[in-house]
Amino acid sequence: MKKKLFFAAIATMVCWSMYAQLQSLPPSGANQQSVVKQHIGGVAWVKISYGSPDVAGREGQIWGQLVPYGKANLGFGASTDENPSPWRAGANENTVFETSHDMLVQGELLPAGRYGFFVEPKESGDWDIIFSSEADAWGSFFYQPEDEVLRVQATPQDLNESVEYLTYDFTNRKDDQTTVNLEWEKKRLPFTVMVKDANAQTLSALRSELKDSPGFTYTNWVAAATWASGAGYHDEAINWAENAISLPFIGQRDFSTLSTKAMVLRNAGKAEEANSIMDEAINMPGAPAFQVHAYGRQLIAAGQSKKALEVFQINHKNNDGAWPTNYGLARGYSAVGDYKKAIKYLEIALTKVPANDTMNPPIIRANLDKLKKGEDIN
Repeated sequence: MKKKLFFAAIATMVCWSMYAQLQSLPPSGANQQSVVKQHIGGVAWVKISYGSPDVAGREGQIWGQLVPYGKANLGFGASTDENPSPWRAGANENTVFETSHDMLVQGELLPAGRYGFFVEPKESGDWDIIFSSEADAWGSFFYQPEDEVLRVQATPQDLNESVEYLTYDFTNRKDDQTTVNLEWEKKRLPFTVMVKDANAQTLSALRSELKDSPGFTYTNWVAAATWASGAGYHDEAINWAENAISLPFIGQRDFSTLSTKAMVLRNAGKAEEANSIMDEAINMPGAPAFQVHAYGRQLIAAGQSKKALEVFQINHKNNDGAWPTNYGLARGYSAVGDYKKAIKYLEIALTKVPANDTMNPPIIRANLDKLKKGEDIN
């Protein structure tokens, strides 16, 4: 009995060896194993693992021949006339499509997970894309309709140039979505993948990260507050900006942290509080002259010319009349209609421009001409 079991085990191993491939040898038929991964936004990602066959001189024989239209009886496993198989969308093992978070594929929900990926090409019209809970079978021999988690449609496109190796790539990348492209020979099959509730997922991830080691660096609180403010999470942004300033041991009260809090307050509709904090920020030791200058220009754009002039005056005083602060005073005086003083400081700015700066002198001269004509330079 033991001998029979032993020989049965040996037979099983021999049979399996017919299908298992030595990893150190070049792939048969140039079916290279490939993996592509794309992050979407700051948290989510999509990963596709696939065998990449080549056309190998079979131009015009791929679609509808090597890859049948519809489904086909592969004559093995679960594939029969009654249960034909879709295309495995690659070579060798079935293609695996993996996501870190819930996604919307062509607008339909695909829960986070790891899926067998199949395609049902059509001679005309849209093709079917299938995501199966069976991710570890060989090819599509064991495809079963009941394993389908999601089936969507996508429109194939004709290509002018032939793509030799079957390839997946990502285009039209945005903060919350991307387009996945399957390309082979003269066909492309594009479909969109969007992160479901992308901002909410990023917010959740940031909350978690800031409780760990990243939360012990004030610049991370600044970055998180800036993102949260832009995404519309105003209360969170204000709290995180304050943490960058006042958390024990790591908080920093400087221009960077104060201006960040002013920005998130302004975005939250709290302009008076924001202005008060910026008044403190521009007087902080080491406040960067160019950034204070930029703040003054923002005030001019917002119609607050007198306030802008005050900011330019403080910047000029705190930075010992460095050249950009003279340019700032010229803009400030121009904004309030005092062109005589604007000309004075613009002429000083022209003498202080760094020798290697070839961009600003022509602009300054053009602005001087405008001021002498009685025209505002803002």
